[in-house]
Amino acid sequence: MGVQRFARRRNESLAGRVRPCETCGATVRLEDIERALAIHQPTRPPLQRIFRKAAVAAIFRTSSTSTLELLFIRRAEHPRDPWSGHMAFPGGRMDPVDRTPLDAAVRETREELGLDLERHGQNIGALSPVPATAHGKPVPLIISPFVFSVGEAPPLALNHEVQEVVWIPISFFLDPRHRTHMRRAIADVPVTLPCYNYQSRCIWGLTLRMVDELLAILRGLAATRT
Repeated sequence: MGVQRFARRRNESLAGRVRPCETCGATVRLEDIERALAIHQPTRPPLQRIFRKAAVAAIFRTSSTSTLELLFIRRAEHPRDPWSGHMAFPGGRMDPVDRTPLDAAVRETREELGLDLERHGQNIGALSPVPATAHGKPVPLIISPFVFSVGEAPPLALNHEVQEVVWIPISFFLDPRHRTHMRRAIADVPVTLPCYNYQSRCIWGLTLRMVDELLAILRGLAATRT
């Protein structure tokens, strides 16, 4: 199957699964997400021992204007990083010191942002593990996303792996007008991929898959209210 045909089929599949939520934007509260995540059942990862493990932290906060926001980083540019410069959640590969993927998410967030989730955050749930891809090809890595909430936290201190941090209102993702597409070369073939574009920052690929699962959880929450 050619890269363009694969990308087109994948985009059509995503378009079928990702439907706008018209009723749950500004009304979503942190406690609503906590309740929804408490009953959410993540899918099980593929049972392949050769896969390495990584973890990321999807971190929510309620802003001073009572807006629910989600933290993203822009990864630093590095020629050996297959996700160089991408918008992402903080996180990384498990180290020998990590007993679990959750430990890795907490440690990596502390190293990358200076944010100690054990002191300033609360783990409120998990999303489905995501098989990683790079340059359009699968890689032997499984990424486990964990969801956190934070209240008052110290100023962030970014390390060399992070270019910037941005808090994006969850209502941005719930507005169907912000769902768009981007052109990108994969294996030297131009393809069209789904994304969200927030102030010239594209959320796509692996991170978009995690965001889409969060949105599906919120759509389920909205359905219980109607």
